[in-house]
Amino acid sequence: QVQLVETGGGLVQAGGSLRLTCAASGRTFNNNAMGWFRQAPGKQRDWVAAISNLGGTTYADSVKGRFTISRDNAKNTIYLQMNSLKPEDTGVYYCGARGTSFFPSSSPTAYDYWGQGTQVTVSS
Repeated sequence: QVQLVETGGGLVQAGGSLRLTCAASGRTFNNNAMGWFRQAPGKQRDWVAAISNLGGTTYADSVKGRFTISRDNAKNTIYLQMNSLKPEDTGVYYCGARGTSFFPSSSPTAYDYWGQGTQVTVSS
């Protein structure tokens, strides 16, 4: 059974930092792209960042320069380092994994596996 488990969310003041972790189990995703998305209450799930199997990264404009996605293939894990957080970064953050592609995508429909999400709340 494939599982993605996100941890590291919490409540932080504007300007602060958090590091999210997504640990995969049940199969390896070393040859697959993975990504982070977020969803605010009443809104659609928005792409945040994605990483290819070899570590190539892409970011949404809203987080570029503040967030960093990375991966540790030995641990079957990806991370999202979030700095200079803003109240508009608030939401549930989800980790996604592509089942058969190494190409990072900004579309939620391209991802085959999802975690349960972790809440990030940034206070002003």
